Amino acid sequence: MKNGVSTPPPAENEDVLNYAPGSSERLAIKAELAAMRKREVEIPLLIGGGEVRTGNFGEIVIPHDHQHHLGRYHKAGEAETRLAIDSALAAAPSWRDVAWEDRCAIFLRAAELLSVRYRFRINAAAMLSGGKNVFQAEIDAACELIDFIRFNVAFARQMYQEQPNSSPGVWNRLQYRPLEGFVLAIAPFNFTAIAGNLATAPAIMGNTVVWKPASSLVYPPFLLMQILAEAGLPPGVLNFVPGDGATVVDTCLADRNLAGVHFTGSTRVFKKIWQTVGNNIGSYRTYPRLVGETGGKNFVFAHHSAEVPALVTALVRGAFEYQGQKCSAASRAYIPRSLWPEVEAGLRRQIGSIKMGSPEDFQNFCGAVIDRAAFTTISGYIEEARRSDDAEIVIGGGYADHVGYFIEPTVIVARNPHCTTMVEEIFGPVLTIYIYDDGAYSETLQLCENSSAYALTGAIFARDRLAVIEASTILEQAAGNFYINDKPTGAVVGQQPFGGARASGTNDKAGSAANLLRWVSPRVIKESFMPPTEFSYPFMEES
Repeated sequence: MKNGVSTPPPAENEDVLNYAPGSSERLAIKAELAAMRKREVEIPLLIGGGEVRTGNFGEIVIPHDHQHHLGRYHKAGEAETRLAIDSALAAAPSWRDVAWEDRCAIFLRAAELLSVRYRFRINAAAMLSGGKNVFQAEIDAACELIDFIRFNVAFARQMYQEQPNSSPGVWNRLQYRPLEGFVLAIAPFNFTAIAGNLATAPAIMGNTVVWKPASSLVYPPFLLMQILAEAGLPPGVLNFVPGDGATVVDTCLADRNLAGVHFTGSTRVFKKIWQTVGNNIGSYRTYPRLVGETGGKNFVFAHHSAEVPALVTALVRGAFEYQGQKCSAASRAYIPRSLWPEVEAGLRRQIGSIKMGSPEDFQNFCGAVIDRAAFTTISGYIEEARRSDDAEIVIGGGYADHVGYFIEPTVIVARNPHCTTMVEEIFGPVLTIYIYDDGAYSETLQLCENSSAYALTGAIFARDRLAVIEASTILEQAAGNFYINDKPTGAVVGQQPFGGARASGTNDKAGSAANLLRWVSPRVIKESFMPPTEFSYPFMEES
């Protein structure tokens, strides 16, 4: 906007609908689920504003009913990925020149469309293709995605108004330029909101993007692309290229115009990306920005002063919501021996009442894991624990895949605090607990700090404030998001910016201005109103 300083609408967290019996939202989502089940979709690539079909298909499968296909999607090859890169580069100059207010207006309209017109459709897609129950879909595909967009707009305004001081006769300004080249966004399967933020955060800051969704979650990102087009996003700003990672990612990493990678996924894959970029560093036009949120072995640590009912509920929700397929899910716990009998009884009671099955039945708390590969990996860890002398399965441990990829919420007690399920990321509904002597609180905190390569989320439960202080100090580097008397999941945009360090990523805090800063290249402009006209300085004069 010319001749005015714009202030976008205040960013507020989207209200979470509760889908209670008889509510209008419950009726609406039920109708959308039934309709979505009946229709089969064919999802094209979306490149430069056009649809591209390759005839090389991937299937969209319902995890809890894997014989039912929601449709199929076209997979990008090297040629289509190259086309997406070219489209992003072609769109970059005009998108870069769009005023920030106009860019942000597009995304704010998309947030409104998500909130009002397409909320139940994208939630239904997250439930059927992603395996989420209705509440998990609501807080992710609707609320968190809306929050990312609205708060990123507010953060962008906040960044743009951060300007340097000026001295008399000089005006200093700071310009936040988009990166030179294109950004590659690589999305995970477990959060539609994360997938959307990976692509839209750089775009809000004026970048153009090649977006590769996870092969097991193509449907909700495709719906978001349609919503963004309806909101007025110009062609080529976001280019949607589902396909095999080795093809899409490697083609992008080999291009000299790669300006950045926005990634959420496994530690192994991100390390490979980093290594490839390092090997190619001499061929790039600029140093690519690498932003990654990767794995976790997230902990819950209890002091003997902890309130057991709150602790047990945090373990159950933290470990088993969305079948443990959250980057932040509680995967290991340290429980004092004096509390273990009560904690075990509470876990048996709560887990024993969990219903598992289709998320279309709203009584079910747990659904299926995302696909066969995940099912095989998770059940493999359970069987290893079953065979091990270092661990004992005390709750759950069952699994079956004849209808859907179902794995029971499973609790393992570790005799050895370094056993496999205590230290390796499983990404499923498996919680491993180490029982420690009450008098070994400090030593066990050190054990928690040192026994994992990850540092994403963690929680301490204690009423004793000195115990909280000690845990916060010893575990300072062990988690990028640290919770006191709360579960280690459920970070809210604008309230708990998310990310961790060590093997958990670059900790660039999605949901904060810190993340957006990674997608700009600042330029300082100094303007002198009365520049000097002679080269000499006073010290050079004779006394």
